[in-house]
Amino acid sequence: MDTNTLFDNTEVAFALKNDSQLERAYFLFKMISHEPLVRIGTAATNFALKAKLPVEGLIRSTVFDHFCGGVNEEDCLPVIDKMYTKGVSSVLDYSVEGKEEESTFDEARDKIIKIIKFADEKEAMPIVVFKPTGFGRFYLYQKKGEGQIFTQEEHEEWNRIVDRFDMVCQLAKEKDVEVLIDGEESWMQDAADELCEDMMRKYNTEKPIVYNTLQTYRWDRLEYLKAIHERAKNGNFKVGFKIVRGAYMEKERNRAEEKGYKSPICETKEITDENFNTCMRYILNNLDDISLFIGTHNEESCYIAMDLMRDLGIDKKDNNVWFGQLYGMSDHISFNLAEQGYNVAKYVPFGPVKDVMPYLIRRAEENTSVAGQTSRELNLLKQEKKRRRL
Repeated sequence: MDTNTLFDNTEVAFALKNDSQLERAYFLFKMISHEPLVRIGTAATNFALKAKLPVEGLIRSTVFDHFCGGVNEEDCLPVIDKMYTKGVSSVLDYSVEGKEEESTFDEARDKIIKIIKFADEKEAMPIVVFKPTGFGRFYLYQKKGEGQIFTQEEHEEWNRIVDRFDMVCQLAKEKDVEVLIDGEESWMQDAADELCEDMMRKYNTEKPIVYNTLQTYRWDRLEYLKAIHERAKNGNFKVGFKIVRGAYMEKERNRAEEKGYKSPICETKEITDENFNTCMRYILNNLDDISLFIGTHNEESCYIAMDLMRDLGIDKKDNNVWFGQLYGMSDHISFNLAEQGYNVAKYVPFGPVKDVMPYLIRRAEENTSVAGQTSRELNLLKQEKKRRRL
């Protein structure tokens, strides 16, 4: 098959969807393509959940079931098993956001530990993921990153964050399950980067177990990547990176303007794309030291990676290179790549319906803001519906 039309194969892309699931996907992306509808829907959903109106069933049968694997990890099993029949692995993503209490941080840690043990039993789940702020307060990362002095209580609280990271990474190494640590806002990221690097130094001695995230809409990330690569070579440890474009652009730009510093975000989408592809090329050219999880819904970047892997003689099944997309999106990329023999994993969010709503709302808003993304999904779904009628 001509690799430049690889992602047009809708029969492979939607093989796991029956006709009614195909219709539901079409309906959802149609809704998401109308920005005012997303705004109204978001407001109405938030109101309904706060007012405890009985809308969970409706949310569950539409947007939740399309973008999430279930309410708990057991609930996700049918989705995990089904995708694995087509060679697509799963990364279970406990998508409960914005909590501030110590008990919820311990709960998140225990949840990840449970998922690592769960993953150890299942070939279809080679990777787990967590957010730094799932394990500790945003404010502490920010304060540490800015070099401010902690109070005694804060110092103890920070040590508990380090312990949570350590417990998870240690178990992951024992069980040989890779851990992706998500990237967040730039003003807390320095402390998170430092902590991730400490974990890499400790647990990536033979091969990468711990992966940090490079958000390449930040113009300083290539420089950071090269610097950590040098430190890894000198310190005899391996580096793992998930590369993404980034998810907090409005927030980043607004804060930079408000506080009067230079925005950390690339000026244009084109510059971001170039930065993503440059970081990706750098890692693929240094695969002996750095492993790569390519988190992208961008077809062009996938083609560039495939071409480069071929040119560099990197085996499609080399465990140092993974492609990843979100569950419910870009099936035309995930399933076609998997069919060609590449390592592919879907991020499968899960959690109680009301707790996962902030995540789902962000997905819907992102889809309306990424030009072309939703219309591409719609065209492919339309194409598949037509193909099935023939």
